[in-house]
Amino acid sequence: MLYLLRINQEILLEENKCQIKGNLKGLARWLKTNLYANLINLLNNIISSNQFIERHRLQKNSFTRNRSLPFKSVILFLINLLKSSIQNELDKFFKAITTEDLPDRVVTGSAFTQARKKLSHRAFIEMNKEQTKYFYDNVNYKRWNGLRLIAIDGSTLILPKNDQTIKEFGEFSHSRKTTPVVLVRASQAYDVLNKIAIDSILSPLSVGELDLASEHIKFSENNDLYLFDRGYNAFWLFTMIISKGANFCARINIRNWKGARELIASGLREKVIEIHPSPIAKTKCDKLNLSTQIVKIRLISIDLENGEKEVIATSLLDEEKYPYELFADLYHKRWIIEESFKLTKSRIEMENFSGKLPEAIKQDFYARIFTANLTAILSFTVNEQIKKINKNKKYEYQINKTQAVAKMKDSIVLLFIRRNIDKIIKALQKHFSKNIVPIRPRRTFPRLFKSKKHYYMAYKPIS
Repeated sequence: MLYLLRINQEILLEENKCQIKGNLKGLARWLKTNLYANLINLLNNIISSNQFIERHRLQKNSFTRNRSLPFKSVILFLINLLKSSIQNELDKFFKAITTEDLPDRVVTGSAFTQARKKLSHRAFIEMNKEQTKYFYDNVNYKRWNGLRLIAIDGSTLILPKNDQTIKEFGEFSHSRKTTPVVLVRASQAYDVLNKIAIDSILSPLSVGELDLASEHIKFSENNDLYLFDRGYNAFWLFTMIISKGANFCARINIRNWKGARELIASGLREKVIEIHPSPIAKTKCDKLNLSTQIVKIRLISIDLENGEKEVIATSLLDEEKYPYELFADLYHKRWIIEESFKLTKSRIEMENFSGKLPEAIKQDFYARIFTANLTAILSFTVNEQIKKINKNKKYEYQINKTQAVAKMKDSIVLLFIRRNIDKIIKALQKHFSKNIVPIRPRRTFPRLFKSKKHYYMAYKPIS
């Protein structure tokens, strides 16, 4: 409460200064920068609090003595997008926080390994929920017809193979001829317009995508619209979304849906149908305490550029409020979650883990999700500048996410240890605005299936 009062006092003081000078634009710029500075201060207060430390230390006596790697330093180190060897990363980390000219050996890799064993990965989950809540509470974020667009999808990650990861996640092999690997499922509920991962789950491959989707939907709000690909067609999932007061738009498999086949055969663009639960769906609904009543959905036929048709099922039944013409572009917005997986797997190198044990792997996963989200939040205000650029350009432009994430490496640490963070935020946002790329719609490329890159602990890159 005292922290919020101090923020309000700062805003009023700055407002008076700007009004005296007649500089309303200056006030607007200050408020935007201060908005993100307040987020960093909020997160800083959280991770420094005794209550947070108590919740997320794995042993009662952990992080109680003065050490070279206290609780906060372990947190900051792990959100710094670790890619090279632990020792190299530690030396650069302490160089950054001590402002030395050359990196010095302050902490050994072995000491960090012991320190991280005392930390729960749930700390990063809580940090991410706090920053996303702050974003939606304080920013006029992008919506589609007043609705927040959330795509749900999953991907897989290869983990280091050892007895502990096999025990927790299991092994998987494509065939008898291939060597089994430890493969896990990473599922996300992703705000495709604001580039925010609202909820992320790392799970054994034995847990299905639909069950993980139901975990994401627990965080639904009334203004949410979920976008799904064909793997998420389930009566009970649609019922769950509707019971939360949310909506959905899902591509369906025409061969498996009688109503979709009839729509295509009729030549109509759309129609409303009723769907009934199958015996399996009824059992699932009973288990989840969901209604088994008939559900009305709207089927929409869309012509693809290759001459084929796809059918979309949606709970948005109001044809006047949501006319047919909106849906082709709406569904294709789901593709942004595919781009987010590409960013985390290829650019952030999500599979380049800094540890081998399950808890270390979870720390890396959720810490990198946190950093990717913080990058998106700090990038948000730059969009207004880009809109001005778009007016005189052939294509619309967007922030180069690869460059934005690259700039956050090492900079994110400074945000949490320096006093004058406004200057750092402004420098980051200036960098974001200078590194933009055009959006070329409807570009398609044949999917290339390359051999998967493996990361070896003994052969880490030097940077």
